[in-house]
Amino acid sequence: MTQHTTPARDPRLGRIIAATPAAVAGVVLLLPSGPPDSDRRPRPLADRRTRALARRLATEGSAHGIAAHVVRYRCRGWNGTRADLAQDAAWAADEAVRRYGDVPVCLAGLGMGARAALRTAGHPSVSSVLAVAPWLPEEGDDAGPEPVRQLAGRQVLIVHGTDDERCAPGLSFRLAERAKKSNRDVCRFEVHSDGHALAQHRAEVLALSADFVLGSLLGTGFSRPVTDAFAAPPPLGLRMPLASGFGRSLRR
Repeated sequence: MTQHTTPARDPRLGRIIAATPAAVAGVVLLLPSGPPDSDRRPRPLADRRTRALARRLATEGSAHGIAAHVVRYRCRGWNGTRADLAQDAAWAADEAVRRYGDVPVCLAGLGMGARAALRTAGHPSVSSVLAVAPWLPEEGDDAGPEPVRQLAGRQVLIVHGTDDERCAPGLSFRLAERAKKSNRDVCRFEVHSDGHALAQHRAEVLALSADFVLGSLLGTGFSRPVTDAFAAPPPLGLRMPLASGFGRSLRR
């Protein structure tokens, strides 16, 4: 049995933007990716994509009282049944409540961080989840299929590149399909001909992510494509194509 080596430092919230606690209307916790197994400490600035999303959300959300934080994990890996990244995500949600009070929290994760966001959605302060190119276990894995019951009552958006060779897009589709059976507020966008990093359509992915996160935290609603994706029955609402140029003329 693998021994749990407790890293020396607890996770902390890296501050991207935060107004005074009385002015904060919502919190988004950014969850970077990581490998399946590792007890090593995360490298500083290891996930530039997560920080790019954090900066976008901080820029667009500052006027509305949104606090955006990148979660600093205790260690890099998921580590089997320990699910260390999910534990750190839950810690961060608790810390957000301690700092800001009873405000809605959105978990926004990339890769393995997206798995942590989905797994931690049942936290009582979490109202929405953004999962970008989520790493999910194969369906034949001994641990069984990834749970979806914790997604009930949450607004959930999954974004995945159709050419992702690192995190199979078919697995995120099947998870969304299972979740949609008990939660109508689940949708999924496909980024055609893009890989795991979603580099070809980075601007569109950032715009879609910001639209969803701010709309869910502020209760202002979403752009027409996201609204249509939530309303469309499966499989249409789970295979919505992300249009080239998305975000250039959004209207809520």
